[in-house]
Amino acid sequence: MFVAASAHIVSGAVSERIKFFSFIAFCIVLVSIIYPIVGHWAWGGGWLGDIGFIDFAGSTVVHSVGGWAALTGAIVLGARTKKFARDGRVTPIPGHNQAMAVLGMFLLWFGWFGFNAGSAMTAGSDIIATVALNTTLAAAAGVLSAMIAAEVLVGKPDLSMIINGSLAGLVSITAGCADVSAGGAAIIGLVAGALVVYFIMLLDKRRIDDPVGAIPVHLINGIWGTLAVGLFSLESGFFYTGDLSFFVVQLIGVVAVASFLGIGWYFFWPIVC
Repeated sequence: MFVAASAHIVSGAVSERIKFFSFIAFCIVLVSIIYPIVGHWAWGGGWLGDIGFIDFAGSTVVHSVGGWAALTGAIVLGARTKKFARDGRVTPIPGHNQAMAVLGMFLLWFGWFGFNAGSAMTAGSDIIATVALNTTLAAAAGVLSAMIAAEVLVGKPDLSMIINGSLAGLVSITAGCADVSAGGAAIIGLVAGALVVYFIMLLDKRRIDDPVGAIPVHLINGIWGTLAVGLFSLESGFFYTGDLSFFVVQLIGVVAVASFLGIGWYFFWPIVC
C-alpha cells in the first residue's frame, strides 16, 4: 500500500499530459527498484537506520520518493497547453467539482490513521493513541495555516489551498507522529500549511505545472516533516536544545534521497517519455 501511495503521488503531478504506457514503465521501475532501495536504507536494516534516521511512516520513504519523481516528471514533460501565457501570466485550470475534492480530502485524512497508526504494526501498542492524536492535530493545523497563508498571499481563503493544507499537515507529521509531542505536531502542521501555499505559487512562477499540488504537498512537506523530527522529537527535547546531532542525521537522510532520486529520475523520464 505504501509503494502504491508513492506511485499515485506522481500521477497527480503529471496528469493530462503523460502517455499511459510511459506511466506504467515508471511504476515498474519505482516498485521494483527505487522504493525497495530507499525503504531498505531506512526500514530494512540499511545504513540510514543504522545511524538513527527516523521516518516512522514514510515522509521520506513514501512521500519524498514520490515527490522527487513528480518534480522531475513535471519539469521534463512541460506544462499543459494554455497553462502559461507567453507574457508570464498563469491561467488557472480548476478542478470541475470542489465538493468531490473535499470528500476526497476527508477520505485521505481518515485513511491516514491506517497509514500512520498502522505503522505501529500491532493493535495492542500504546503508541497508537499518540500517533492518531498527532496525525489529527497536524492536519487540522495545516488547514488553519493554509487558510491564513492564502488570505495573505492570494488575497482570499482558497478552498483548493485549504484542502492541500490538510494533506501537507498529514504528510509532514508522518515521519515523526510517534516521536513528537502534541504541541510539536501542531507546530509541524502549521508550518506545513504555510509551505504548501507558498510553494504552489512558486511553482507557477517557475512555470512548473503541477495540476494537484503534489510537489508542494508530498515533496516539500516530506522534507520538512523529516527534518522536523530532529527539532521536535521527544528524544532530542522539545524544541531544539543545543544538540544538532539528531537533526544532522535527519538531514543526511534527506540529502541522500534527494541526490539518489533527483538525479536518477531526471535521466529516467526522457527515456520513457
